[in-house]
Amino acid sequence: MKFRPAGPSALLVEVDSLDQARALHAEIARQRAAGWAPSLLDVIPGACTVLLDGVPDHGRAARDIRSWTIPPVPAGSRPVTEIHCRYDGPDLPAVAAQWQLSVPEAVRLHTSIEHEVAFCGFAPGFPYIAGIGRGREVARRDSPRSAIPAGSVALGGEYTGIYPRASPGGWQVIGQTTAVMWDLRRDPAALLVAGDRVRFIDVTP
Repeated sequence: MKFRPAGPSALLVEVDSLDQARALHAEIARQRAAGWAPSLLDVIPGACTVLLDGVPDHGRAARDIRSWTIPPVPAGSRPVTEIHCRYDGPDLPAVAAQWQLSVPEAVRLHTSIEHEVAFCGFAPGFPYIAGIGRGREVARRDSPRSAIPAGSVALGGEYTGIYPRASPGGWQVIGQTTAVMWDLRRDPAALLVAGDRVRFIDVTP
């Protein structure tokens, strides 16, 4: 692990993989529940990082984290959220071709996987959902779209994302969901957060 100050009271922890970031994020949650770092305001996981906001003593926080035994996150530790998806996106044929599958086979593959939210970013409520795995990374579009509709289910690299609102984007759109990803009237506002398991359900007419 590497520790980098991120301002006077934030600390960025760099690790080697997404699995290590997930494990560290889970361990921080356990330590906080036991009373560690009462000044901690927020913990934000990334692909290979975890940002801690609210730790003015960077050295002490780093020493504490180095002393922990951090077990891997057990499979199936969170409930599954089902996302109903209409697989009719404009880029679905191109994705199927990248995978060397027919369109129906590509849909069956995507719906057969139990995915997991790795982290959130880009826009409020936008989840980076791991699951398609190495070897099935999807190249982003050569020319990003100026507007992708809210609810679009899209692939980029090894992640599935769901656009919470209309916005520009370069991911490959494979479908559409009516699930509301971000709603300030809800607590939490984000439908999906890091660690949530996800299953996509095909509702294509």
